Amino acid sequence: MKAHKITNRYGDEFTLTLQEDGTILWEGNFEYCRFGMPNDYTKAWEKFQEEYGGLDYEAFKQSVHSYDEDKNEYVFKDLLPLITSKKDVINMVDPSGGPYLTDGMKIMGKTIKEFKPNKKGYLIITE
Repeated sequence: MKAHKITNRYGDEFTLTLQEDGTILWEGNFEYCRFGMPNDYTKAWEKFQEEYGGLDYEAFKQSVHSYDEDKNEYVFKDLLPLITSKKDVINMVDPSGGPYLTDGMKIMGKTIKEFKPNKKGYLIITE
């Protein structure tokens, strides 16, 4: 299995090991770490379709966060509270000092899809 070592700005060492199944085992110091979960637009999209319509899903995801400078408010302020987090999916991990990794990034010849925590750190699920 191919391994790659990264030392962050605080001197913490992280090891990325490509697994036989194409996932990557990410080991290191995650004591101080932030992580992110992707937005779940399901409820907001359903209400948008009922009340507004006219956009495809991808355009909606961009437009729903639009801000009207003249009115000093969000265009779809009624929809924003309906956007929640997918709490069962981790799409970004950033240990203090780095390295910051997120979905869509390429690492070790693979594209990151999501992260699964484990005893050693994170298993990076790839596409």
